Amino acid sequence: MDIRRLRSFITIVDMGSITRAADMLHIAQPALSQQLASLETHFRQKLLIRSQQGVMLTEAGKVVYRHAQVILRQMDQAQADALTAGQVLHGRVSVGLAPFSMAASLSVRLFSEMRERHPGILLHIVESTGQAYSQLIMNGRLELALLHGQGPIKGVKMQPLGRETFVLVARRGMVEAPGPLTVAQLSGLPMLLPPSYNFVRRAIDVAFARSRSELNVIGEFEAVRTLSRAVNEGLGATIMPNAIADRIVSEGEEIETFQVHSPSMSEVVSLCVSDQIPLSEPATAVRDLLLELTAHLEL
Repeated sequence: MDIRRLRSFITIVDMGSITRAADMLHIAQPALSQQLASLETHFRQKLLIRSQQGVMLTEAGKVVYRHAQVILRQMDQAQADALTAGQVLHGRVSVGLAPFSMAASLSVRLFSEMRERHPGILLHIVESTGQAYSQLIMNGRLELALLHGQGPIKGVKMQPLGRETFVLVARRGMVEAPGPLTVAQLSGLPMLLPPSYNFVRRAIDVAFARSRSELNVIGEFEAVRTLSRAVNEGLGATIMPNAIADRIVSEGEEIETFQVHSPSMSEVVSLCVSDQIPLSEPATAVRDLLLELTAHLEL
């Protein structure tokens, strides 16, 4: 099989349109359509459904897309290994770091340490709440990730590393309390939080539901930086893992944190990898460094 057909297929899926993919690949649309037809003939299955809104994967297409990601990554790694045989580790590694967790605070240090230890590795760091990292690993678009939760999730292996405790973060004067707070005391307080599908938010929702307290969410944010600015301007308070709370405090003035109990809020941080696709040598080096950087965590 011509490997270019797999690359073209991935581009079509990622762009959501044959027309946009043709523009991206700088080839004529009929030629790209012919590549897709040849691929479907090879697999004897319809891979994409076309509509006025773009393209949609069939069930067979989802399988081919997942394997195509793995095959192309292995081909790229084979080329890199051949070029640097007997030399340093070389290749591209995609790693996801959950943005509302201590994992996000590791991104710069992870990159810096990898540059020092393995300068031949191109590190692609993903920090996004838009897609589930576990799904991206199953699809072959990520090789490993640090995320909240401990599974089980079919298709991936989850290695719990430690537990993060959440604290309240607010501008000074917004909360009048000398020490730790109960969840009930936070009832009605204007809150700035991640979206409802985020693991941090889920733990917060559960804690408020258990205490039968009102959770007054006035804004939802997918970016830590924007949420931090809003808290610093006194627009509302937030509840975050300690590492993110420390970041918010460091980025502003007159910000204070409070321990929360009855019930306390926390979430497990886990290392997530595929249970079917073995890690490449460069990805194994990244995994080992992540384990080293998170060795201080306790379950």
